[in-house]
Amino acid sequence: MIVFGLIGCGKIGWRHAGHIHAHPEARLGGIYDINPQKMEELAKVYPDVRCHSSFEEMLNDPELCIVSVCTPNGFHAIQSIEAMRAGKHVLVEKPMSISKSSAEDMVTVSRETGKSLFVVKQNRFNPPVQAVRKWLDQGLSGKIYSVAVNCYWNRHAEYYLESDWKGTLAMDGGTLYTQFSHFIDIVYYLLGDMEILHAEFANVCHSDTIEFEDTGVVTFRLTQYGAPGVMHYTTAAYQQNMEGSITIFAEKAAIKIGGKYLNTIDYQRTAGFDITDLPVSGPSNDYGFYEGSMSNHDKVIHNVVQSLKHHESILTSAADGLKVVEIIEEMYSKGKRQF
Repeated sequence: MIVFGLIGCGKIGWRHAGHIHAHPEARLGGIYDINPQKMEELAKVYPDVRCHSSFEEMLNDPELCIVSVCTPNGFHAIQSIEAMRAGKHVLVEKPMSISKSSAEDMVTVSRETGKSLFVVKQNRFNPPVQAVRKWLDQGLSGKIYSVAVNCYWNRHAEYYLESDWKGTLAMDGGTLYTQFSHFIDIVYYLLGDMEILHAEFANVCHSDTIEFEDTGVVTFRLTQYGAPGVMHYTTAAYQQNMEGSITIFAEKAAIKIGGKYLNTIDYQRTAGFDITDLPVSGPSNDYGFYEGSMSNHDKVIHNVVQSLKHHESILTSAADGLKVVEIIEEMYSKGKRQF
């Protein structure tokens, strides 16, 4: 039995708790949140869990094997490092960190302590993503010509106003970290590393609520293929999320993984290797007045459990998480802010 600790009892913490509880080989053993009320509300649903008075106290619990870090982005690095140094494996929510240097520190501590560092990138489990990865690995597509990433979501003012950290540079980090790191990760997962060429950012309708951009356009070059790419993203889509897609143009195929969350195949034309009979993707993370990305946390938890039991490899390694942070930091360093 893999016994989890959990720090952070907000919306994503509840999601982790539910899937840990539902897994036959896992158990939620301890929780901590700086807000005692949030912790007590979670404990009412899982009465066997132990509420701790501090993160340090939880880390001193010898029963705990791994800690899920579900706190604001700006705390991910320091809390993950503290947990690994206390002898615990770590499952950290995206983004792994909001700076390359602190992400590198996390990887270094993982190596020094011998503790596994898992990063939540649940969209890798989406059936269309896995299907495209398979035919790319088989070389069926031929030469990659170009890629386009479209991320058109909505975040109401209430999304930021209900939180004391979302929308801040210090704790949130930016729209690429909180909303769209998943899409950058999938491009990296499918097509490898990228060189950032140019970026433009603007805050078109959230100037009263966030300290960074809500809209951006980034151009890049795929390192492995020498192919151009572009990413256009916004959280200013009118009233609701509209699209989250990656379109690949190749020598023997053109395909668009789309829907709102990379959960459907919206277009394909291939040289005889069309993707058919895909499993139905799970629902998105529904938080009432806004939607998050795909809800594959059950698969994430299962991969963690099986990896710790040495039955599976880690799907999203610490090195992968670091690479995504590195790419995002480079995007921001190339950007021209118009606000």
